[in-house]
Amino acid sequence: MSTPPPYPFRSRREIHSGEPKVYSDAPRDNSSVESPKDSVSTPLHGTPAAAPASADTEAAPAVAPASVGTAAAPARGASRRGRPAPLPSFDEVTDSGAAPRVSASTPRASSVATVAETASETTGMRSRRLASERRAARKRKRRRRIRSFFIIVLVLGLVAGASYVAYDQLFNSSTTSSDDYPGPGSGSVEVTIDEEASGRAIGQTLVEAGVVKSVGAFVRQFEKTSAAMSIRPGTYRLKQQMSASGALAALLDETNRVDSTVTIGSGQKLSEVKQRIIDIMGVSEADVDAALADTEAIGLPSEAGGNAEGWLLPGSYEVGETDTPTTLIARMVKGTIDELDRLGVAPADRETVLIKASIVDGEMNIDRYMPMVARVIDNRLADTNGETKGFLGMDSTVLYGVGKTSGVPDQADLDNDNPYNTRLHPGLPPTPIGQPSEKAIKAVLNPADGTWLYFVTVNLDTGETLFASTLEEQEKNREQFKAYCAANPKVCTAS
Repeated sequence: MSTPPPYPFRSRREIHSGEPKVYSDAPRDNSSVESPKDSVSTPLHGTPAAAPASADTEAAPAVAPASVGTAAAPARGASRRGRPAPLPSFDEVTDSGAAPRVSASTPRASSVATVAETASETTGMRSRRLASERRAARKRKRRRRIRSFFIIVLVLGLVAGASYVAYDQLFNSSTTSSDDYPGPGSGSVEVTIDEEASGRAIGQTLVEAGVVKSVGAFVRQFEKTSAAMSIRPGTYRLKQQMSASGALAALLDETNRVDSTVTIGSGQKLSEVKQRIIDIMGVSEADVDAALADTEAIGLPSEAGGNAEGWLLPGSYEVGETDTPTTLIARMVKGTIDELDRLGVAPADRETVLIKASIVDGEMNIDRYMPMVARVIDNRLADTNGETKGFLGMDSTVLYGVGKTSGVPDQADLDNDNPYNTRLHPGLPPTPIGQPSEKAIKAVLNPADGTWLYFVTVNLDTGETLFASTLEEQEKNREQFKAYCAANPKVCTAS
């Protein structure tokens, strides 16, 4: 009894079915397998080996019987999975003396053609695959760049947001706790708020007086309180070390306002300023007149001709405990001199500039018309041989001459012969007719370009004013003014 080979072996199913087990991926065929002529088949254990072919004759192919119980033996060196058998060894070729032979199943020509076609096909496929991979790589690169961009933007946004939050927390925590008093304050101090003072200017005044701790704290409260714009100029009695909100509330409370401030408005007459000084300081009219007469003590320059009209700078003046009418008026005069010097007005021209500016303020309270009114004054003064004959004919001067401060002069006013009646006397009046504003002074120094000789305000409510270069044009404009006065008689009545 012979020993069966260890491998390959047949299963019981194969034995009974009569089909051999094949260990190859190649298609199964029941016909005999032809081995190469120059190869030597190696029998399985228990199978006799075929005799080698001679050098002169071709060896017949070794075929195993296709009988039940016997499997075809694969050639030596062949792969169990169907790989082709290796070429004959060098010894085999040289010992036989014959050239190596190729199996008839694989022709040379067709093999070469197949390899060429396969190489060409493979190369084309590889090229297309590489191009596709490159496109995909470029797309991935673009996507990475886009992702990177958005990531950077997001990171920057987060950093900025975090910085803002940190700053806001730091700022609020520091400002609310360190730049403001907790309040409610103690003691008492008087603070003067100037006319048209801004929130920052008021805050600075309060800081200097020890009322609030910082300008910033007060400005924050001022900006978020709409009623803050209604703070009136004047002197207020406040506590020290107040909170910013408390100080603002105190300024809006009229009961805290101390009437110890002399306020001069633009265009205000000397008579009105005198009465204000009398009321605030509690002095007599004689005391004020004595102060005005002492021109040296009040610093009135010689070009004023001894008359302080027009030389008292508009503004708010706090009256101190040691103030007298003389010291108070001296501060007003010095303010006007400093302003004229700052605007480059020569001492010899000061009085003339103040007279013209006071007329501009008396005739017009709308800024855009002031340079035009200043031009009319200059044109009329130069028109000595024309329609106006050098007469200003200004209503403001006529009213000043009769002691009135507003309205339209009536016929009696126009007929009143006094030095300030510019309808009866050519040229400028002898003195200013009020305290001119800085805007009026600037208009006189820089009048508008034009040939106007006349102007008339046709609506006293809106201030609408029409300008004319001829008397004919002026008469047409005056018809509009007459219609307005007919509809508003009280407004046009002088007082």
